[in-house]
Amino acid sequence: MMPATAMETTPDLAAPIPMITPAQVRLVIEPVDMRLGIDGLSLYIQNTLACAPCDGSVFVFRNRTSTRLKLLVWDGCGVWLAQRRLHRGHFVWPNHATPSVVLTAQQWQWLITGVDWQRLCAKAPAEWQF
Repeated sequence: MMPATAMETTPDLAAPIPMITPAQVRLVIEPVDMRLGIDGLSLYIQNTLACAPCDGSVFVFRNRTSTRLKLLVWDGCGVWLAQRRLHRGHFVWPNHATPSVVLTAQQWQWLITGVDWQRLCAKAPAEWQF
């Protein structure tokens, strides 16, 4: 039997390990070419969004059919580039006139699972009645 101190320090291998825990998630509205890498997406952020890719935000890009996402984030030591693909369905993307939209942590969690996060946090219309 293991001593209590060894059991307390043993990591739970079944528990998910968060790879990226963003402070701010910015969805880039327009689809991008998924062949772009770190340098190409960083230039896109600078030229299109007019901000620095190393500001601590996670920048989320999608392909034209909204079936794949790419995430670009600078963590202080280097740059992460991750990709996510749904097995079925597509990611729900907003239609905005602005080049990017900032999401809350809850909206981010709904988005990456493929749920329509915009409907979950929408307010009821003022004119709606029984």
